[in-house]
Amino acid sequence: MIEVKKLVKRFGLKTILRGLEFSVAPGEFVALLGPNGAGKTTFLRILATLSRPSLGNVMVAGYNLPHQAAQVRAKLGVVSHMPLLYPDLTAEENLRFYGRMYGIGNMEERITEVLEMVGLENRRKDLVRTFSRGMQQRLAIGRAVIHDPEVMLFDEPYTGLDQDASEMLDDVLRTVAAEGRTVVMTSHDLARAEELATRFDILSRGVITASATQKELKKTNLLSFYKQALADS
Repeated sequence: MIEVKKLVKRFGLKTILRGLEFSVAPGEFVALLGPNGAGKTTFLRILATLSRPSLGNVMVAGYNLPHQAAQVRAKLGVVSHMPLLYPDLTAEENLRFYGRMYGIGNMEERITEVLEMVGLENRRKDLVRTFSRGMQQRLAIGRAVIHDPEVMLFDEPYTGLDQDASEMLDDVLRTVAAEGRTVVMTSHDLARAEELATRFDILSRGVITASATQKELKKTNLLSFYKQALADS
């Protein structure tokens, strides 16, 4: 579903990604982990069509980036720590706005379905500015899945959430993954990543330095694996 070969990203004289290799099978949930400055957000921005690679090949859902960015966007849902919602619209008005952007036919049915999935059906008529941070993040996931994307990208989605909101987001992420979508998530929360993901890739100094599946991790734990990968990089 995602295939990246020899990806390089430069900002002026500074090289952020250094020949990165990365692939994700359909239905996989990959946690992309690494220290600050490793290039995680830069990499997700390239996958999300928000930034162009300097060199290398990037394929998402069978389409090439950056040349087929419009086709990729139709297959993609993106959630970051910024919800990208309109605070003076209601929950359902936000979803209707994004649904129209994607040309969804069964709009009202789909809005109800998504609101139920993210646990906000009883707040559908409320303005988003009255929502807590956690509720906004759940609605942001609803915004990102309204067009039923094949690939979901989550960039530090837990930033700023309290414990209750984080647990609610866990449930929504499990639902998203259980529906068969391909998921890539960056996170500094190793415990949450270990519970949710089926594979763990460590990004350090612009390249993937180690990778392990959930099954392979049973011999150790994610924290030990993470520390060893960074020590070896």
